[in-house]
Amino acid sequence: MTLRIGILVFDGFDVIDAGGPYEVFLTASRLRERAGEPAWCTVEMLSPSGHDVTAFGGMRLTGLADAQAPGTYDVAVVPGTIDIDAAANNEALVAAVSHLAGVTTLPTSVCTGSFLLARAGLLTGLPATTHWEDVSGLRSERVAEAVDGVRWVDAGDVVTSGGLTSGMHMALHVVERLADRELAEATARQLDLDWSPDPAR
Repeated sequence: MTLRIGILVFDGFDVIDAGGPYEVFLTASRLRERAGEPAWCTVEMLSPSGHDVTAFGGMRLTGLADAQAPGTYDVAVVPGTIDIDAAANNEALVAAVSHLAGVTTLPTSVCTGSFLLARAGLLTGLPATTHWEDVSGLRSERVAEAVDGVRWVDAGDVVTSGGLTSGMHMALHVVERLADRELAEATARQLDLDWSPDPAR
């Protein structure tokens, strides 16, 4: 079965938080196809209402799908942002995260994207992580256990990851979890990334 993966982007998001997992998932799928097997996944870029967005630094993304359109996803990725307060207090964005989480089997976040998952009520009673600078702030979001010193935290129904490039490590963990260790390791080799299945740094 080909998995459907959605990556939510919004004004001010960090490019590597979305682009890193994007490359991991597409590379895993390409390796499967190279081996003569069906594509492992498709990856769709989403935004609230399908509007164009501008990343931190000015990169503009167009041609995005509506995160609240009908349909379901196997995995969703919520990237982080420098301006946590602006994102966390953006009602339309939080509503899009909440909707997407409700139609996704495995919601995930990168870096401060965990704050958006928390605002959407997904991290209540669960351990989670974020960028090392913001772990204490995540505790104020009613996260039961904000974990420091790890690249990702798999809480079962939700997976969160640390800062920036940790999102790639987390995405490889998702490949291992939903496919197998062999594909995850082959994907890491293809990306020339030193990856370990152990989330500790």
